[in-house]
Amino acid sequence: MTSENPSKLLISTQNPHKLREIRAIMNKSDLELVSLDAIHDAPEVVEDRDTLDGNASKKAEELFQFAGLPTMSDDTGLEVDALGGAPGVRSARFAGENATAAVNRALLLDQLEDSDNRRARFRTIVALTTSEGTRLFEGTCEGVITREERGDSGFGYDCIFQPDGYDQTFAELPSDIKNAISHRGRALAQFAEWMTHNSLPG
Repeated sequence: MTSENPSKLLISTQNPHKLREIRAIMNKSDLELVSLDAIHDAPEVVEDRDTLDGNASKKAEELFQFAGLPTMSDDTGLEVDALGGAPGVRSARFAGENATAAVNRALLLDQLEDSDNRRARFRTIVALTTSEGTRLFEGTCEGVITREERGDSGFGYDCIFQPDGYDQTFAELPSDIKNAISHRGRALAQFAEWMTHNSLPG
């Protein structure tokens, strides 16, 4: 185990796309961001809570207890109005526990095929766990679900989500624009703002 070091922040993901996005958004931070890959034998946290807040908090808290480093975790859901807010907390498992992102997108487009209501939003909860407990930050991005996939950047549902005020999907937008307006970007901006007035406890 390592001892808690205020200059380091463990990012609880092994998703290279998400990690790259987080690093880009937080590139002005003086924190040393540590990938979960760098933590030997880190436990795989089961995301079995029924809210984004619950999953984000559970991951951050369990990994903090294991690694002893301030830990940031997040959970993101795509909430589609015509589907009553689904897939929501089950966004990554919309078509089944082992479904790929492509299969999840195909199912979503199929369920919306006859719907004129394409309104949706991405919502991200970022949880920060330190020796002082867990703090939550939230970011949302409103938009619509397109009728077909467009763009080859990003991941997950990015190629079928068009944010309000833009004619491009997240997968078509330049990364700097996406990071500035995205749900994750907004949640991390809240964290960055908090960090200007606080320091991670040692």
